[in-house]
Amino acid sequence: MKLRKELWFGLSFMALIVVLAAVVLLRADTITNGHLGLLMLSLVVVAIMLGFPTAFTLMGMGMLFTWMAYERDVTRTLDLMVQSAYKTMANDVLIAIPLFVFMGYLVERANLIESLFKSMHLAMARLPGALGVATLVTCTIFATATGIVGAVVTLMGLLALPAMLRAGYSVPLAAGAITAGGCLGILIPPSVLLIVYGATAGVSVVQLYAGAFFPGLMLASLYILYVILVAKLKPQWAPPLTAEERRVPLPLLTQRLTSDPTAHALLGLLKGRRNSDVPISHLLKQLGLVALPAIIFAAIMIPSYLAVTTVHPDEVYEIEEIGASRSSAGEGGGLTEPPSEGGLSDPPSESGGLAEPPADPDEPAEAGGLQEPPGAEAEAAPETTAGEAAAAKAEAGDGDAAAEVTTQPAPTWWWVVFAVAGSLVTLFYLFLSFARLEIFKMLLASFFPLVLLILAVLGSIVLGLATPTEAAAMGALGGMLLAAAYRRLNLAVLKESVYLTAKTSAMVCWLFVGSAIFSAAFALLGGQALVEEWVLGMNLTKIEFLVMTQIIIFLLGWPLEWTEIIVIFMPIFIPLLAHFEVDPLFFGLLVALNLQTAFLSPPVAMAAFYLKGVAPPHVTLNQIFLGMLPFMGIQILAIVLLYTFPQIGLWLPQLLYK
Repeated sequence: MKLRKELWFGLSFMALIVVLAAVVLLRADTITNGHLGLLMLSLVVVAIMLGFPTAFTLMGMGMLFTWMAYERDVTRTLDLMVQSAYKTMANDVLIAIPLFVFMGYLVERANLIESLFKSMHLAMARLPGALGVATLVTCTIFATATGIVGAVVTLMGLLALPAMLRAGYSVPLAAGAITAGGCLGILIPPSVLLIVYGATAGVSVVQLYAGAFFPGLMLASLYILYVILVAKLKPQWAPPLTAEERRVPLPLLTQRLTSDPTAHALLGLLKGRRNSDVPISHLLKQLGLVALPAIIFAAIMIPSYLAVTTVHPDEVYEIEEIGASRSSAGEGGGLTEPPSEGGLSDPPSESGGLAEPPADPDEPAEAGGLQEPPGAEAEAAPETTAGEAAAAKAEAGDGDAAAEVTTQPAPTWWWVVFAVAGSLVTLFYLFLSFARLEIFKMLLASFFPLVLLILAVLGSIVLGLATPTEAAAMGALGGMLLAAAYRRLNLAVLKESVYLTAKTSAMVCWLFVGSAIFSAAFALLGGQALVEEWVLGMNLTKIEFLVMTQIIIFLLGWPLEWTEIIVIFMPIFIPLLAHFEVDPLFFGLLVALNLQTAFLSPPVAMAAFYLKGVAPPHVTLNQIFLGMLPFMGIQILAIVLLYTFPQIGLWLPQLLYK
């Protein structure tokens, strides 16, 4: 049986790696198990690059080198495999993965993306590069709702790429916008990557979701800014939409109110009753839609203001450092120094020492019985006075006191949100034409259902109302309801979604099992200790260590996918974080930003192949790769910004959980 040329090449390349490793090891003074661990790591990377299944490559290499480390003891090797697999199966966090994936497949099959893209490009028609901006916004929202890169890139390749090419867009710019926007689901919650990293690094998935929210929005905003700048500086690469492409058709009943789509909608609707041929129900329905932004604004801002300004008395705590002194003695009710006067003293000499108490209880104390120490009455008076004052205050009613301790000024971030949201609502009403009202109705049918589903899932996680697993279950139910609302939920769709979910979840779980066996073998051989000794021996600073790790991850993103990078290399880097005083949460955010390159880096850029599969024949793979390069540069800029201003990722977790 003749082997194929590709297989011959792969086996020859692996044999070359083994020979080179053997030469290096033979030159070493002593060959330790740690060197075998590094050899195992090299062989795993090469095997994965050659196309061998990742999970089973990790498992096979781990078992082989564990067997060598245990001196060919099969029983102990199998015990390690069983224990590693059981540890993975017992991880509760991984339950959220199939639920989030199931939600994504259901949302994908609800077919919202076509109406979402159409409403977005009409809403942003006057912006430079409107189709590119609409593509990125649609990809951001849809990638957040699904988290499935291949599905988003494929659907947008079918929908947005032909529209941009018909409008005269540059092929690299159009391809880069679709592939970069489709990969945002890797970073923006609810992201499977963050779940995998949290389970690998032992970091709270809830805090990772809160921390990745603003970096994800920052990266999407940088993409949009780049497209706008390109469209402004190079109009031939992204021509503006024509008047015909920007035209929004009005319904027949609305056309009876006005023949000018640019007329102000609110004034036209208020005068609409003068037209006898327009039903009052139509007017009321349109006015209700117009009033909806103001109602939503009030419904969010008023309860949030009460929540951030109201402090319950039982939630007020005074925290002091241990050993700190109070401002005045005795105010806090704690232990105090005994008074300098009136304390314990010797019995008076006139009494002749101890004496019997008086027989008659009515006999005065001067008869020689036991007396209160001097100064006791003086001490009791203030206590009694303080107690009476407290009782009087309680009897007088706690209205004024409650007003003092149950309110506080609203924080700065609330006023910023209030100002931004209020400005948007004001602009909505100032420039609300009949055409924009129709666009708003299109957004209500496509944009807001997805945003509501995303906010419900993420809000329940971030605010602590549900665990990631519970929120994922709620999201899966929401995806089913959304598909049912759009009349897309049937047995065929449900069956296909379940099958694809099982297939994806099995891949991730097998990866975790293989990673657990590989990590156990690597640690058993001492490879981890050897790597730590090598890194620590370089005497790197914190900045140098972070730069080195991010460069390694960036380069690994070319031949490997993010799943392989997380499960193979994160267990090597994470034990070093404590030495360099790096927060694992912050490191995870840097890694998540960096791992966007796993789908955007040639030559193994899966997003490019997804797009090429549905692109017209004249769109070449090299053009898609060329379009990806500027967006890779933007990713590097985002990493630099996050490192320079870490509060971009840490502010929200610190606000909610510290």
